[in-house]
Amino acid sequence: MHVMSIQRRRQDAGAYERSVRASISFPEEQYSVLEKIAAEHRVSLAWVVRDAVDGYLKARWPLLAQGESSEEKKSDAGQRE
Repeated sequence: MHVMSIQRRRQDAGAYERSVRASISFPEEQYSVLEKIAAEHRVSLAWVVRDAVDGYLKARWPLLAQGESSEEKKSDAGQRE
């Protein structure tokens, strides 16, 4: 994965969230399925991927869903060392 740039994306509440642009490769079959899902739901393919990643992270690491920022995690990790 190649990180290209950092952008700010507006959240529903009007606040801006930092986002990182990344280039990701998929097997052709997976990409086709993602395109079909996006078309059926009238959303972008990027939205489908972000939604899938969000669901994955919430399922695997539920504490992330509670809103702890990455800066707080770094600070906590530094204190535990």
